[in-house]
Amino acid sequence: MTNIDKLKNYFKNESLLRLALTHKSWINEHQEGGESNERLEFLGDAILEFIVSKEIYGKFPEKEEGYLTALRANLVNTANLAEIAKKLGIGDSLLLSKGEEEGGGRDNPSILANTIEAIIGALFLDGGIKLSEDFIRINLLSGLQEKVSKPLKDAKSRLQELVQAKGLASPKYRVIDEAGPDHNKKFTIEVLIEGKSTGRGEGKNKSEAEQEAAKDAIKNYS
Repeated sequence: MTNIDKLKNYFKNESLLRLALTHKSWINEHQEGGESNERLEFLGDAILEFIVSKEIYGKFPEKEEGYLTALRANLVNTANLAEIAKKLGIGDSLLLSKGEEEGGGRDNPSILANTIEAIIGALFLDGGIKLSEDFIRINLLSGLQEKVSKPLKDAKSRLQELVQAKGLASPKYRVIDEAGPDHNKKFTIEVLIEGKSTGRGEGKNKSEAEQEAAKDAIKNYS
């Protein structure tokens, strides 16, 4: 795993790294204008999917398309990319508006994940596909064996399949509590199957709380 200081050494053109770290809120707040990292994010997303697809296609020749698709999704999803961004210390270097920062933007999983994609796009523009691939191998693919040792589908997907296998309607999720200031919220969500509360979970956002509720429901429903 690299860090933000080592990341700077990847770049010949450090302005590309600055651009990758520039959230649209920063542009909206500063008179001088400029460009946000959204175009780099678009480019990096495509490069990330290509490199990860190529890597797992070669490493798992016996696996079918469905497995490879699930594995790729597990590697490139928002939660995993955000976790990598946190390990790199990306949040501290983001250029954010005051409002976005006060709202917890430096720890926002979506912003962090998008920034990782923007960094990959910037690396490609600065040094070509090899540079992007090096970054992805070191920071994403180094954890590949750990990923394949765990269930590839998230808890909500596994609960959905479990419920559907019994011929029942899809689980419903509802917020039953929301506490804390905007920058440090805690959500409590319950999952209902056939109208019956089957699991509860807590998290810093609704998505995280839903996943925890689904995990609880799987234990109670299996």
